[in-house]
Amino acid sequence: MSGEKKPGLATRLSHGGRAGVRAHGFVNPPVHRGSTVLYENMAQRRAHQRKYLDQALTYGLQGSATHHALEDVIADIEGGTRCQIFPSGLAAVTGPLLAYLGAGDHVLVPDSVYGPVRGFCDGMLTRLGVVTEYYPPEIQAEALASRFQPRTRVLYVESPGSHTFEVQDVPALAAVAHDNGAAVLMDNTWGIAAFQPFAHGVDVSIQALTKYPVGHSDVLLGSATVREAAHWERIRNAALDLGFYASPDDCWLTLRGLRTMAVRLARQEESGLAVAEWFATRPEVLRVLHPALPGCPGHELWKRDFTGACSLFGVVFQPRFTAEDTHRFVDALTLFGIGASWGGFESLALPTSGLIKRATGAGLGGPAVRFHIGLEDVADLLADIERALPALGRP
Repeated sequence: MSGEKKPGLATRLSHGGRAGVRAHGFVNPPVHRGSTVLYENMAQRRAHQRKYLDQALTYGLQGSATHHALEDVIADIEGGTRCQIFPSGLAAVTGPLLAYLGAGDHVLVPDSVYGPVRGFCDGMLTRLGVVTEYYPPEIQAEALASRFQPRTRVLYVESPGSHTFEVQDVPALAAVAHDNGAAVLMDNTWGIAAFQPFAHGVDVSIQALTKYPVGHSDVLLGSATVREAAHWERIRNAALDLGFYASPDDCWLTLRGLRTMAVRLARQEESGLAVAEWFATRPEVLRVLHPALPGCPGHELWKRDFTGACSLFGVVFQPRFTAEDTHRFVDALTLFGIGASWGGFESLALPTSGLIKRATGAGLGGPAVRFHIGLEDVADLLADIERALPALGRP
């Protein structure tokens, strides 16, 4: 297709990672399972290794055609060159961090970072002699520059923050990192298909495939996609050294989920924005944390850098309410599950007061609840929320 316009996302998701419409056989590719890889003789084994280099298969831990098909589709979505699949979203963070960091190194991490990543930095990285410095996610490039040290190896970004939804100026921050010789790693799960990381200076883009790619809340999987070969070698070697291996069945299920992701994302973006706009009109609400809403902090950066949104946002209730009040409200909902994660077909509500840990001590102004909007009818969700709001008490 040299010289032709690149197909749209929905077309690429429908046809990527497959043999093609003219191939004889079933629509979906088969699942390749196995540990031992056999060759007819040593000459064939050596020839295979020379031909395929880093994708040569001598043992199942190196992946299979099922893994590689999924990696190709994710790399295409992200606009990168190569992708490594990990057994969970958290593993897709910890593996790359270990690939770049060693004893005595320094890493910059936003204070709004996903909680388990903070736990990894404060726990294992500290024990390994790596120093983590948390910076305000809203920081400007000039202020960030002063935080770099001679052994700062990584700038980590998460935009928007998965609980507080700050949008970071990724291109400006990435430029500072590169000026200081640091790699830029980004959790791009919220912006999958809406934020092109490598066009904005990111070196490694991390996805919790558990979310929208799987789409059905029944698989744990992650990915790290790279901009260029040097970063691929680090990520790939770290994954092999650490023994990270994703089930081929989970990869196959994710490939199946990807076929409908564009449709689901479009519907859930629309529904999520409708519910967020409704919350913004309610007297019980102090503010809504949705980057696509005008007036939300970071909205101008979102308009500049993103082509869309997902269905995850936060609602901050008036300060007269307490965290316990929001717990009663969530308990009163009937169509919203109470649980972590997001990106599936079902709506979720999770009180976040007490879960948000920021070293800077910045508050939201009131108790908060994070909402993920699924595929239900918006009218039903709004009716459910309206019925539950009196449980907050204290009008």
